Amino acid sequence: MPRGHMQINQKAKNSKEASRQLIRYIKPYLPLIIISLVLAAVGAILTVLGPDKLKEITDIISNAFTSLKETHAWSDIPLKDIEVVAISLLIIYVMSAICTFFTSFILARVALKVSKKLRSDLERKINKVPLSYFSRNTYGDVLSRITNDVDTIIDALNNSISSVVSAICQFVFCVIMMFVTDAPMALTAILSTILGFALMIVIIKVSQKYFKARQVSLGALNGYIEEMYSGHDVVRVSNANKEVKEKFVTYNKAVRKANLMSQLLSGMMPTLMTFIGNIGYVAVCIVGAIRVINGDITFGVISAFLVYVRLFTQPLSSLSQGASSLQSCMAASERVFGFLNEVELEDESDKVAKIEHVEGNVTFDHVAFSYDDAPDKIVIKDFSCKVKKGQKVAIVGPTGAGKTTLVNLLMRFYEPISGSISIDGINIKDMKREDVHSLFSMVLQDTWLFEGTIKENLAFNTPDVSDEKIKEACKECGISEFIESLENGYDTVLNDNTSLSIGQKQLFTIARAMIQDSPMLILDEATSNVDTRTEILIQKAMDQLTSNRTSFVIAHRLSTIKNADVILVLKDGDIIEQGNHQELLAKNGVYASLYNSQFDEGNDGAIDTAMKKLVKA
Repeated sequence: MPRGHMQINQKAKNSKEASRQLIRYIKPYLPLIIISLVLAAVGAILTVLGPDKLKEITDIISNAFTSLKETHAWSDIPLKDIEVVAISLLIIYVMSAICTFFTSFILARVALKVSKKLRSDLERKINKVPLSYFSRNTYGDVLSRITNDVDTIIDALNNSISSVVSAICQFVFCVIMMFVTDAPMALTAILSTILGFALMIVIIKVSQKYFKARQVSLGALNGYIEEMYSGHDVVRVSNANKEVKEKFVTYNKAVRKANLMSQLLSGMMPTLMTFIGNIGYVAVCIVGAIRVINGDITFGVISAFLVYVRLFTQPLSSLSQGASSLQSCMAASERVFGFLNEVELEDESDKVAKIEHVEGNVTFDHVAFSYDDAPDKIVIKDFSCKVKKGQKVAIVGPTGAGKTTLVNLLMRFYEPISGSISIDGINIKDMKREDVHSLFSMVLQDTWLFEGTIKENLAFNTPDVSDEKIKEACKECGISEFIESLENGYDTVLNDNTSLSIGQKQLFTIARAMIQDSPMLILDEATSNVDTRTEILIQKAMDQLTSNRTSFVIAHRLSTIKNADVILVLKDGDIIEQGNHQELLAKNGVYASLYNSQFDEGNDGAIDTAMKKLVKA
C-alpha cells in the first residue's frame, strides 16, 4: 500500500478512535443531551410553523380589504380572526424561544461537566506518563492540549450539536411544510438553493485538514513560547532576540496559514448562503407572481414562501458552521485522546515491598540503560557499584557520561533495560515508585519556587513540620538573616515582584531538602549556581545534611566533593576510576588532572587538557 494511503488510513483510524472515546465521556449525560436535542427539534419545528400562520393572517387581511373595496364597510374586517391568528403566532415564537433557552442551558451544564472530567483525567495522566514522553514533547504542547484543545471540544459540545440538530429539523420540516403549502413553489425554492448543498459538501471536505493543522501548529507555537519565556534572560543575554523572533514568525506563520485557510473556507458559507437565499427570494417572487395572476395561489402563499426560503437556507449556513466547529472538535479530540492514550507507567498496586528501617545500602548490579527514542544508543552500558550506608558518593565526568541518568534510574524515573538496583537488599523495581521517592530528598541544579509564602515553599509536601525546624534549616543554610530582614519574614509571598538571586533560590531548595529530612540524599550540581563565598557558607550545612545519610552528589566543582567517601569518575556510563579524594590524587590519573586544572591559575588550558584526556581515556 502506498505511504500516502497508509497515512490517510491511520488518520481515519485515529479520528474514529477519538470519536468513540469522546462519546464515552458524553455517555453519562446522554439523557440530558437527548432532552436538550428534543427541545432543540421542537423549537425548530415551532419556528417553521410560523410562516403557515403568517399565510393565514395575510390571506385574512387581503380578503378583508378586497371586500372593503366592494362594500366600504369597515365593520366587515374580521379583527377577531386576525387577533386569534396573531396570538397563536406569538405563542409559537415564545414557545420556540423557551425551547432554545433550555437547550442552551442544559448543554452548557453538560459541557462544563465533560470539561471538568477531561481536565481531571488529563491532570492525572500527566502524573502517569513516563518522563520519556516529556523528552519528546514540549510542556507548552501538553498545556495547549489541556487548555486550547479542551476548550475547542467544549465549544463544539456547547453550541454545535444543538445547532446542527436544530438545523436538520428545521430544514426537514421546512421542506415538508413547503410541499404541503404548494408543491410548485416548493420545487422553485429548493432548486434555486440546491447549489448551496454541493458547495457546502466540497468546502467541508477541503477544510478538514486545515482545522487539524490549526490545532497541531497552535500546540507547536505554545510549546516554543513556553520555552523562550522560561529562558527569557538567557535569550536577552545571548542577544538572540532576532533568531528567536525569526523562529517565532515561522511557527506563527504556520498557525496563521492554518487559521486563514480554515476560517476562509468556513467563513465563505454564510456569505454563500446569503447569496443563494437572495436567488431563492427572486425565484419565489417571480414564480409566485405568475401563479397569483393565474389564480393558482393567494398572496399569503408568497409571503409564507419568502419566510420559508430564509428558514430553508438558514439551516445550510448553520450546518456549515456546525460542521466546521465539529471538524475543529475532532482535530482537538485526536490530540487530547492521543495524550490520554499514551503508554502509562505500570500499575504497582500489587507491589508490597517496603523498607521499614532504612539503612541506606545501595547496590548497582550490571545496570544498562538506553532511552526509548534511541534504543540503539546505550547510555549506561554495564554499571556496577556498591554504596555502604552513610557514605557520601560523588559522581563526576564529562557531559553525557551518564551522571544524571544514574540518579534518574535510582529514583525510578526511568527503568534499566537490564541489571538491577537494590536498596538495603530490596530491588527497587519491587517497590512502588512513591515509596522509592519517599526515601530521597533532592536538590537539583534547576531551582523551583512557586507563588506562595516562604514558609509554604520551604515546607512543601511536609505539612506537619514545626516553625522551629524551618528556622533551624534556614540558619544552617545561611539565609535566616535574609528572610528575617524582609518585612513579613517567613510569611513573605514569593512572586514575580520578589527579588531573589539565583544563589538565594538555590539556598531555599537546599533548606527545603533539610526540612524533608529523608533517609537518603541526591544533590545534582546543587552548588553550580552559587558563588564561591556562598558555596563556602553552605558547604558546612551540606556536610551536616549528608552526615550519617547515604548521599549521591553530582558536581562540576570538585572542591565540593573533597570529603566524599567514594568518588566515581564516569565515562560513557562506565566507571573508569573510583576511590576517595586522596586515593585518586595519588593515582595521578584523570581525576587528578581534572582537579588540579581547577586550581591552576597559571594554565588556562589545563581544564581543556584534562577533559580531552578524560574523553580519550
